[in-house]
Amino acid sequence: MMQKIRQFFDSHLAPGSNDMSHNPEHALKLAVAVLLFEVAESDYQQLPEEKAALLSAVKETFSLCDAESNELLALAEAEHADSTDYFQFTSLINQNYSAEQKVELIEKLWQIAFSDQQLHHYEEHVIRRLAELLYVPHSAFMAAKHRVLNAG
Repeated sequence: MMQKIRQFFDSHLAPGSNDMSHNPEHALKLAVAVLLFEVAESDYQQLPEEKAALLSAVKETFSLCDAESNELLALAEAEHADSTDYFQFTSLINQNYSAEQKVELIEKLWQIAFSDQQLHHYEEHVIRRLAELLYVPHSAFMAAKHRVLNAG
């Protein structure tokens, strides 16, 4: 399974691959999925509610089926394990997402964080840091948090 994932990543998403140059949307999807995964992992436990929220966020964001969403999340987990910072992901998102899309992403990050009915301070720290790196104003960051709180 991991070899299949790595092969897909190498042929479709790795820098310099043909698919990457022809369809950078794949890399963008992976970047977003890694950030979603980062929030789910930031409290050092991934409860079933968080896993479900993560899968739902990927499916909704990219209009994928379950199998495609699971494959993307497996790629995101592998990329997350190999990454040392957020810059490669946030810079790609900054180049391709509008301000509104960035706020929607922050809202999805909050949905994952609150999916287990508790907000761990590491989750909040990660979302705050990502919002800063995505140039999301603090007021929009807080508004997204409150929208998620009020919806739940």
